Amino acid sequence: MRNPLVEKVLTREEQDKLTPDEVIKMLKQGNRNFVSDTLTSRDHSMQVRAATNGQYPIAIVLSCVDSRVPVEDVFDRGIGDIFVARVAGNFANTDILGSMEYACKVSGSKLVLVLGHEYCGAIKSAIDGVELGNITPMLENIKPAIERFTDYPGDRTSQNEDYVHLVSEQNVRMTIEYIRNNSMILSGMEQNGEIRIVGAMYDMDTAVVTFYDH
Repeated sequence: MRNPLVEKVLTREEQDKLTPDEVIKMLKQGNRNFVSDTLTSRDHSMQVRAATNGQYPIAIVLSCVDSRVPVEDVFDRGIGDIFVARVAGNFANTDILGSMEYACKVSGSKLVLVLGHEYCGAIKSAIDGVELGNITPMLENIKPAIERFTDYPGDRTSQNEDYVHLVSEQNVRMTIEYIRNNSMILSGMEQNGEIRIVGAMYDMDTAVVTFYDH
C-alpha cells in the first residue's frame, strides 16, 4: 500500500502562472495516470484543512451526473484543483453559466471543459423521448443535438450505439456553442486568451478521455 503524499493545495500565484494550454496538458496527463492506475496518492485530510481559507482551481468541468464518471479521479486531481458542475446530459443553462463565470472570472480558472461520456442514460432517454416528471423538461435541453441528425440513415434509437455516440458528441459541441453565445464574460475571456472552452468525451470501456479541438 502506498503512503499518502501530503500535498499543499494550489496557490493563487501557481494558478496565475498557468496558461489554458498547460491546464489541458495537466488534465491529459492526469487521465493517463487514471488509465494506467497510477493515481497520485494524496492526504485528503491535509488538503481539506489547507484549502479552508481559499481555493484556486485550474479548471471547471461540466460533467454528467453519471456515477461511473468520477471526474476528479479521471483527471487525477485533488481537493482544490478543479470545480465540477454536474447535470444529467452535461448541458448548460443559466445556473451552470453563472457557476462557470464565477470559476473563471472570480476564482481565476483557466479552462472550461464540457465532458460527455459513452452510454449516457440522459442522451438515450432524450433519443427515445422518455416522459417522466421533471425528467421530461430536462431532456429538452438535449433535443437540439438530436435534431441535427434528422437525416441519419440508420436506426435512430438508443439501441444504436453509433447513433448515441454521434448525438453525445454533438451535445458536447452544442453545449460549447451555448456557452460562447450566452456568456459575454466567458466568450470575452476566451477571445482575450485568458481561458479556453473545450470539449471531451470519456470512454467507459477504456477510461480514456478524448479532447476535441475547437
